[in-house]
Amino acid sequence: MDARTTLEWLREATRQTVRDAGLPSGPPLRPTPRARKFDALMALALGIATVYYGIDNANNVVVREIAPGVEIVIPRPSGPGGLAFMVTLAVIASGALALRRRYPLAVLCVVTATTLATPQSVLRLTFYAFIIAVYSAAVYSPYRVATLAALPVSVVLVGTSGNSVTPIVPNEYIALLILVPMAVAAVGLRTWKLRTDEGRTRLSALEREQAEALRRAVEHERARIARELHDVVTHNVSVMIIQAGAARKIMKTSPEEADEALLAVEAGGRAAMTELRHVMGLLTMADEGEGTDEGADLADTAAELAPQPGLDQLETLVGRVRDTGLPVDLTVTGPPRPLPPGLELAAYRVVQEALTNTVKHASGATAAVTVEYGPERLRVEVTDTGGHPGAGAGSGRGLIGLRERLAVYDGTLDTGRRLTGGYRVEALIPLEAP
Repeated sequence: MDARTTLEWLREATRQTVRDAGLPSGPPLRPTPRARKFDALMALALGIATVYYGIDNANNVVVREIAPGVEIVIPRPSGPGGLAFMVTLAVIASGALALRRRYPLAVLCVVTATTLATPQSVLRLTFYAFIIAVYSAAVYSPYRVATLAALPVSVVLVGTSGNSVTPIVPNEYIALLILVPMAVAAVGLRTWKLRTDEGRTRLSALEREQAEALRRAVEHERARIARELHDVVTHNVSVMIIQAGAARKIMKTSPEEADEALLAVEAGGRAAMTELRHVMGLLTMADEGEGTDEGADLADTAAELAPQPGLDQLETLVGRVRDTGLPVDLTVTGPPRPLPPGLELAAYRVVQEALTNTVKHASGATAAVTVEYGPERLRVEVTDTGGHPGAGAGSGRGLIGLRERLAVYDGTLDTGRRLTGGYRVEALIPLEAP
């Protein structure tokens, strides 16, 4: 590499360094109202203390013994001009600290300039503000390259200015004893804060994703419940229309049969109103934007037109599960009685979901289904003895759907592992008085 190439390389590296110095490593800090108030109060308190120090030391003469028998006289600014000069320096250095979080690098430059302009005999006017400015620049400045260059320059300028009779600490120890540890601690604190903020951001994003997934699962299940309840209500209304038409035709010729038909209409209307009360409180998910596959639509329509299962079909459900190799016992206690179709469907789904989970996740277990008709509630319980783990852990959407389904009828779902091993699912659904 010849001299010209080396010179060009150094020139380009210098340009790149200058460009990087002007680029922030992150967004500027947005101080909270509480932080701004704290900075303003700190600047005010420091300003009052340093102004008082300047006024108190105006026109004073300090005599210091620098060696045995050798004394030196250190005059301090005197007269109205000297007093005004000291007050101005104290106000500028302290007042700039009110913006130390928003503009940390600019504050460092301003305070450094006032410190260098401060007479060595009254260096306390601005020295404490300088320490705070160094700390603030190291912690809060987004311009990391420029800050790392400005910090040692400021420290060296302040440390080498003046003479050996600086009234705070000897000049040669300023950088070593105060400013360097302060800057190192500030840089470490900033790094820790950045890592903490990154971790908090990732955690917030994960929480939002989980909340969104849960919301979609709930909305999907609510939409499915609403469609099922719609089928039940449609069935009752269809029966009412048929019975009302028959009653109208035979009302004159067969009043007794017409009366029976009207009673059937009344019963169907009551059942429909019961289902509608539950549907009105259910939030559904809009089906807009879905595809238009005709084959899928026909399959969905056929599934929706199929009769909805109820508690009278539990024996069939249990039989199908037994055919998979899972022993299942079914116990029904209490006098069975007619229940709203939507409520029976919810209870049926509880048994179906619980047995499905047992088949998938507890291979080799045995299960028991208990349906208890109480005077005020219906209790459905499904337990298993546990077995060999089958498929991986489920997403939990099935249980979420069951809770949403039961909530329509003010029911509750309790799930959890049993002390003796296995899993337990229990649903309690309030019933109206018979």
